[in-house]
Amino acid sequence: METWSVRARNLPEHAANPIHTDEGGRAAGFDAALVAGVTVYAYLTRPVVEAWGVDWLSRGLAEIEFTSPVLDDDPVDCVPEAVDGGVEVRAMVGGDSRARLVAMPVADDDGSSTRPLHQPLEPQVEALVGEWEGYGLRTGDDLGLYSEAGIVHPAVWPGLANSVVKRNLVEGPWVHTRSRIRHHGTARVGATALVEAVVVDRFETRSGSRAVLDIRISVDGELVASLEHEALVSLHPQRRP
Repeated sequence: METWSVRARNLPEHAANPIHTDEGGRAAGFDAALVAGVTVYAYLTRPVVEAWGVDWLSRGLAEIEFTSPVLDDDPVDCVPEAVDGGVEVRAMVGGDSRARLVAMPVADDDGSSTRPLHQPLEPQVEALVGEWEGYGLRTGDDLGLYSEAGIVHPAVWPGLANSVVKRNLVEGPWVHTRSRIRHHGTARVGATALVEAVVVDRFETRSGSRAVLDIRISVDGELVASLEHEALVSLHPQRRP
């Protein structure tokens, strides 16, 4: 795998979360708008998908952790390094690591949760069109595989998880902090996805209130992705996550 570079950008729909605007980012204690975590994840998948292709999109594992923000217009280098059984890709900005993706060619667990809560949320149905169509290309990932195969970008899965968080758990600015994503299959552009979610943990941190969700995404009755998805759903004023 080779390093891939891109200039970070926020998509128009992300402005619904104030943290992804300059005004909202500064109000939360940052220098400018934070780029959506799902967009940073889209960037980090580029070296992986370029090397492993549809096999990884169909049955691989991804674990993404955001350690510090990527800001709008930051130059991002996605730097891969081999690890035991897989690859680690870091989002580097000016020599600093801002996010870390560990990808494995095959998922190594069954995705079962050991979290303390079980709070089901209302299922939602999402057509994989509009903002989900060509998501990677709009962020700057121009890998041709997605349009050639007619399949959605893997960043759509945490994007759908974010939509669950936004609809059910937040009222103001919030931050996607971590995801563990198991791929079970690919989905064609234009298909309809069923998104089922359970809140499995809630806890307080210095930065604010966090929630952890187990999410299952199905298309035409077949599971395509399952996620453990974590977010800061309420930020303490003037503190960095």
